[in-house]
Amino acid sequence: MMEWDVVVVGAGTSGCPLAARLADAGRRVLLLEAGADHALPADFPPELRDPARMAAAVPGSPANWNLTGTLTPGRTVGVPRGRVVGGSSALNAGYFIRGTPADFDGWAAAGNDLWSYERVLPSFRRLEADADYGDRPEHGSDGPVPVARTADPGPLAEAFAGAAAELGFPEEPDKNAGAGPGYGPVPLTTAGGMRVNTAMAYLSPRRGRPGLTVRGGAHVRRVLISHTRTTGVETSDGVIRAAEVVLSAGAVGSAHLLLLSGIGPADQLRTAGVDVVADVSGVGADFTDHPNVYVGYRPARPLPPGRLPLHGVLHADSGGGRRSGDLEVLPWLTPFSRITGGPAGPSADELVLGVGLQREDSRGRLSLAGADPLRQPRLDYRYLTAESDRRRLREGVRLAAELLRTRALRPLVAGRTGLPDDVLADDAALDAWVRQRLTTAIHLCGTARMGPAADPGAVVDQNLRVRGVSGLRVADTSVLPRAPSRGPAATAVMLGERAAELMTA
Repeated sequence: MMEWDVVVVGAGTSGCPLAARLADAGRRVLLLEAGADHALPADFPPELRDPARMAAAVPGSPANWNLTGTLTPGRTVGVPRGRVVGGSSALNAGYFIRGTPADFDGWAAAGNDLWSYERVLPSFRRLEADADYGDRPEHGSDGPVPVARTADPGPLAEAFAGAAAELGFPEEPDKNAGAGPGYGPVPLTTAGGMRVNTAMAYLSPRRGRPGLTVRGGAHVRRVLISHTRTTGVETSDGVIRAAEVVLSAGAVGSAHLLLLSGIGPADQLRTAGVDVVADVSGVGADFTDHPNVYVGYRPARPLPPGRLPLHGVLHADSGGGRRSGDLEVLPWLTPFSRITGGPAGPSADELVLGVGLQREDSRGRLSLAGADPLRQPRLDYRYLTAESDRRRLREGVRLAAELLRTRALRPLVAGRTGLPDDVLADDAALDAWVRQRLTTAIHLCGTARMGPAADPGAVVDQNLRVRGVSGLRVADTSVLPRAPSRGPAATAVMLGERAAELMTA
């Protein structure tokens, strides 16, 4: 007899909504989290509650997996991922913009019709309580996740809105309405001065109810499989039996567990000393993420303390018009030294514009570094391998510099930092500048992507069932065919909601 109907591995951005909704549907669910379990919002440490800070996203925090990744040859950076109930939604800046209708319809056109925009929109509505647009048909008003835009943006944020308008970009007041790209306020998952993560939203109200059990400090080492049938998981504390296992450990953790469990490219598994259960070549292959680089500037006058770090964001089309909204310029309104609680950048008062490439052509690979489950996998992003990515990132950097030169921002900007005009004007010099400063938006997706049977690189079907074994699914951003063209946090919550719906239909 199985101990549980479903074991969900990972109480993160997707795992919390999935486990909660399965329990609501009458399943006996055990939710396992490697990090700490905080039952109530007040139990979370201050640095996880405060939406103006991201101190847990820097190396050394116990709530952070402290991963590293190689972006380009010789360029290795930290890759913070949440190791606490709530996952990365407990660490991030609260940015909560849905993927675009074109993202979802593109996945459907590739053979995943259950994930079209029309099919996922009810899940988006169900998850949110939008304080600004909850009365509109594309939004929800009574869901577990609070969504709101900052009411008092301050002069710098208002100047960025004016700068975007000055350059001819349209207003996009509701980034979650599915409209064309433009400048508009960032929807944030904050309420009452607190960052609301998915554990607060989905687990805290259900504590003590029958059907849902949460265990923190439970490090899953591998999935147990007998004759291609999943029977449970092996943890640091022993074996847990279940009728079904769902991996929601994130785009790094879930793919890593598949490989450790013998599901992946057979040659890679044998080289690492792992017995092959199912030869699934797509595990870890061809992942996507958003390359990012920061353009720094000095404010012309001191900044008021205490404001949220994000207010507005510009989405724009790169030259050629092949991909709508493939550039993102995100003004950070607080120096990173304040956000992270430590030094960042050449000066404590430097501000930055984050320039992101939202529809990259380069592809990365996750692979085993060995059979030890405590050893992180290799993350090889292979950024900028496509010339189209290099060209469009140059466009994004030049757009950021153009914003800083507008009449609207001139009174508030004393000058750029670290990006001379001669570098900005020369393609080769600017490419070198980008490579030296390149980082990642930490939006990794697609390490176990969904697809039809005819797709040789697909790891799960559109019901999220893993190929080659039964009783095993993946439900997190691992399964997305590619990173959505806006940050994936809102899409990850929707994915948990939609997965529960598919599992209980």
